[in-house]
Amino acid sequence: MKQDLINELFKKFEATCYDIDSIECWSAREMQFLLGYNKWENFEKVIDKAKDACMNSGEHVEDHFPDVRKMVQIGSGTEREIEDIALTRYACYLVAQNGDSRKQEIAFAQTYFAVQTRRAEIVEQRLLDYERVKAREKLSHTEKQLSGILYERGVDDKGFAIIRSKGDQALFRLSTPQLKLKMGIPDNRPVADFLPTISIKAKDLAAEMTSLNVQTKDLKGQNPIEKEHIDNNTAVRGMLLERGIKPEKPSSCRGC
Repeated sequence: MKQDLINELFKKFEATCYDIDSIECWSAREMQFLLGYNKWENFEKVIDKAKDACMNSGEHVEDHFPDVRKMVQIGSGTEREIEDIALTRYACYLVAQNGDSRKQEIAFAQTYFAVQTRRAEIVEQRLLDYERVKAREKLSHTEKQLSGILYERGVDDKGFAIIRSKGDQALFRLSTPQLKLKMGIPDNRPVADFLPTISIKAKDLAAEMTSLNVQTKDLKGQNPIEKEHIDNNTAVRGMLLERGIKPEKPSSCRGC
């Protein structure tokens, strides 16, 4: 494909993009001509295939292919309202993937939307990773504070490690070795380094509750504090399960 055509198509694709509630969209009626289709009926067939692909990917079709209305000129300055579809960037990507790849416009669109979609995925993943890192830092801070409080109440480092391990077992219903095996965590790495963000925050909440209750109830010694921490982790687990969340589920876990 010649560079001049690439530049021309790039400008057209960028120029026809518009926002709906801060979401980038393209008019299907305009996309029809951008992708080299003269008849709307033929392009509709491509859109139908793209909708099927969208549904098969687990996405909601109506989120990416919402029906809209569009005003068009029909001559002598007269306008008429016609049916249109607002295509999200992902929808455009699927349309391009299901179009006639012999068309240069389709070949360009396949690359254009694949690259742009991948960029969006990278940005989204970086934001998720950032949230996870911040949650991990918060947990480390909370556990450090809890360790200091327990030390003043007769619990040494070994006792704190046991209490934390018992709390994890109450939260995840697995011992630390079992949890590491289930999630594929190396023996020399902390469990929290591989937990999903929601589970890190669950551990943090339970630790905060223990820290508060130990002082409020004036608990001292390993046994009563251990029971308190187990109870708090059990309560947090129950809350998560009520909302359909399993903190030990490895499919949502990412390594550092």
